[in-house]
Amino acid sequence: MDVKVAVIGGSGLYDIPGAKRVREISVSTPFGDPSDAITVLEFDGKPVAFLPRHGRGHRVNPTCVNARANIFALKTLGVKFIISVSAVGSLKEEIAPRDFVIPDQIIDRTKSRVNTFFDPYAVHVSFAEPFCHGLADVLEVSGRRLPVTVHRGGTYVCMEGPLFSTKAESAMHRSWGASIIGMTALPEAKLAREAEICYATVALVTDYDVWKDDAEVQISEVLANIKANTDHVKDLIRIAIPQLNMETDCACHSALNGAMITDPALIPAAIRKDWAPLIGKYIPDSRD
Repeated sequence: MDVKVAVIGGSGLYDIPGAKRVREISVSTPFGDPSDAITVLEFDGKPVAFLPRHGRGHRVNPTCVNARANIFALKTLGVKFIISVSAVGSLKEEIAPRDFVIPDQIIDRTKSRVNTFFDPYAVHVSFAEPFCHGLADVLEVSGRRLPVTVHRGGTYVCMEGPLFSTKAESAMHRSWGASIIGMTALPEAKLAREAEICYATVALVTDYDVWKDDAEVQISEVLANIKANTDHVKDLIRIAIPQLNMETDCACHSALNGAMITDPALIPAAIRKDWAPLIGKYIPDSRD
């Protein structure tokens, strides 16, 4: 099945009501099992893959999400665009709870996650612009049609979790000029780039982290704000998907070109075969 668009849902987003359910697919990958089965939905005749990042019932914490399996599984379906939805804390006064942010930069503060498909080989992909600008443009325009404040741009700090920040950490992140903090955009964005998939995030602001008003992050507040914004982000997705140009010639779709430094002859045939969805167009015998 050739599915060109996928949505990776975060906290509170487990389906898209109103979309026609086509089928459910369980995908095995060389990197283990994805977070859950992939549900293929249909929007105006266009198939869209939906994958709950934490599994249905939110049973997987951020560190334990098998991002390699998730991205690889979507790649095998033919996905070219991933819309990521995630909950974040605000690091700026002007970015309020229940706002949406479409970031353009990211800082990696994770510690315990595998962030490449290609261990132990040398594959060096450009990541200067971590989010796809073209996809982010579509998300911004779609979001501005909704009764919600949308901020375009800014830096997402991706922390390890699952605990929230200390006050010292929050102050440090603010001193860097970062806009939001979350736990899930990495390694997803890196792996999507290695898989040559356009990737952008719609971040749903749930709180002010711990820097404002000497307050702690209250999980009850976080969940209430997620619930309040869930319908809006579903509407954004419904608006955005028909606007995507499925045939666009984006640089994301050739990110591996010239990035493979290791001599392909040193990569065992079995691995080349397993990795065919990623490297098949650069190492033709990977398809054998």
